[in-house]
Amino acid sequence: MKKHFKGIVLLIAVMMFSIVASACSNTGGSGGGSVSVGIVLPTKDEPRWVQDEQRFKDALSGTKYTTEILFSQGSSAKEKENVETLLNKGIKVLIICPQDGDAAAAAVEAAKKDGVTVIAYDRLITSTDAVDYYVTFDSLAVGAAQAQYLIDNGTGKGQPLYLYAGAATDNNAFLFFQGAWEVLQPKIADGTFMIANSPEAEALKDTKDLSRDQMSSIIGQVTTNWDPNDAKNKAQTHLTSAAADMKGDVAILAPNDGTARSIADVFGSDSAVTNYVITGQDAEQASIQYILDGKQSMTVFKDVRTLVKDAMGMAVEVLDGKSPETTGSYNNGNVDVKAKQTDVIVVDKANVQKELIDSEYYKAEDFTGL
Repeated sequence: MKKHFKGIVLLIAVMMFSIVASACSNTGGSGGGSVSVGIVLPTKDEPRWVQDEQRFKDALSGTKYTTEILFSQGSSAKEKENVETLLNKGIKVLIICPQDGDAAAAAVEAAKKDGVTVIAYDRLITSTDAVDYYVTFDSLAVGAAQAQYLIDNGTGKGQPLYLYAGAATDNNAFLFFQGAWEVLQPKIADGTFMIANSPEAEALKDTKDLSRDQMSSIIGQVTTNWDPNDAKNKAQTHLTSAAADMKGDVAILAPNDGTARSIADVFGSDSAVTNYVITGQDAEQASIQYILDGKQSMTVFKDVRTLVKDAMGMAVEVLDGKSPETTGSYNNGNVDVKAKQTDVIVVDKANVQKELIDSEYYKAEDFTGL
């Protein structure tokens, strides 16, 4: 009887071990999870990315596929950890907006080793061949549109021009600046604009096609790191040291809406600045109100609803075994990455209603002064 009882206990123990081992094997690796598309976004601290989170979920609803969205909170280490977490859940497609284009290379290389298709979203991942596709707005066109707005609203010869840029770790910051510089440079060279806050840019005013190193030297002086506080501090420093002839009626190239509002607040509070024209991008709600209030001049509207739709549509095509449609390519320092580009729209006070309210991007009641 005792032998029989011990045999039963042993059998039960073996069965339980088999169940536990099976469960463990189903939680690891790329074959045991139930998530189809993994998405990694830079931070939950900016409205843009929180909105994207819901838009991605909506874009995949109604399909047979599943998604999980993780945020890196400004940390490349956390970003790599997020990718590893998603790989362990068996994703087949990774959509990632990198915190740092170069640093993200290691994370996507791990994904490629697992046979995962990698889609860079909004920001290009650089210095690796492990990126399959890039979904983006035309970043050169963004910078060109900002520059053209400054030219169209300029005051003539000798207008002070303040240059600001995004983070030096973000390839898009270089593309935005390149697009702007190529349009502005002839007007800098002929004296229409006088560079007020970058000796490096002043030294290169006769060079239209800047090398990466030359752009780096300028961006190093005028970077905001995409941080409104950094932008505010830099603008205060520039205005404090500016000569009287570098104030008055000024033009300001601000890289995005968050930094534009901070820079505008600084310039608007300086009594020696009689008027300013300032650019932006992203059509953030707060900046649209600034535009309506006359505190920001324009923004470049990038309809992220379309960008999300393009990215998720590409992911579904990959999952369905199809070849996604692309419209161009971007060199990431290692390979030419096939890209799908989305158009951008210049918005100022004159067309806020048409572009943002009538298109249902925002509601009229979100603003005063329409």
